[in-house]
Amino acid sequence: MAKKRMIQAINEALDGEMQRDKKLILFGEDVEISLFGDTKGLVDKYGTDRIRNTPISETVMSGMAVGAAAAGFNVVCHMMFGNFMYTGFDSIANQASKLRYMTAGQISLPIVYMSVFGGGRSAAAQHSDAMHPLFMNLGGLKVVTPSSPMDAAGLLRASIRDPNPVIYLQAAGRGGELGEVPDEEFIVELGKAAVLRNGEDLTIVAIGAMVRPALRSVDFQKTEGVSIELIDPRTLVPLDKEMIFKSVRKTGRLIIVDEARDTCSAASHIAALCAEECFSALKAPIKRVTVNDIAIPYSPPLEKNVLPNEERINNTVSEILKFA
Repeated sequence: MAKKRMIQAINEALDGEMQRDKKLILFGEDVEISLFGDTKGLVDKYGTDRIRNTPISETVMSGMAVGAAAAGFNVVCHMMFGNFMYTGFDSIANQASKLRYMTAGQISLPIVYMSVFGGGRSAAAQHSDAMHPLFMNLGGLKVVTPSSPMDAAGLLRASIRDPNPVIYLQAAGRGGELGEVPDEEFIVELGKAAVLRNGEDLTIVAIGAMVRPALRSVDFQKTEGVSIELIDPRTLVPLDKEMIFKSVRKTGRLIIVDEARDTCSAASHIAALCAEECFSALKAPIKRVTVNDIAIPYSPPLEKNVLPNEERINNTVSEILKFA
């Protein structure tokens, strides 16, 4: 098992899927030159019939994906930054998420809308949102948020092979992060969470890029004698509710760390589910560590202050442990 960067793992997964499926096409903004590196070299191998730059029009891109998938292609639509999905939202929300239902299953839409999401790179408000709650709310879409190179590759393969539209969101600023990736082809099943640390005193559920500060917090708390179980959902739709419930029933305490804005966040949804299903097991109120309901600042110090971090997680751990 070799160590690879997340962007390399994604690139290799795309390459392998292009080889495996001759009807798989990939298009998007600057995918031929690959500004992020995730589509690097693909146009040289598969040509412009299958790898194609599009105009800077997300409305066109998202609609093209629906039409091509309905016509029998498997589609990866690379929208670069997650914020750009807002301008392509009509075809995603009104067509991709609904056509299979509206045609009684006669139309299958194997589409992966992929982009980076979240802050931490001083990319300013229009490039730094964590918009996954919007897609969770639509119904008919699957939502994937890998946090490691291994999961990025395995979940991407699963997303491409899924007959339903998938929103694949790569944590911004994590593309260069190293992690072990199996040498052989592998799939990470959608809807299966991962337990990254086992613990007895408290459960933390961390989403996407928030796994990294959560890991640091869990390791620090261990030195303080606090045993924390850390769960990475990996996919938000479908959500592995049972794994989360099992952990909360064991520890009796829950913190959810989510880079989305607090109102209607994924953290809010998970908190509500656990309040309904695990109420009798709770020893303390459920806590959320999220982003305030504001735009992400451009200023690096201000951005750092807005985003969840290890310090905020540690403070929340201390707060929740005060309850008997």
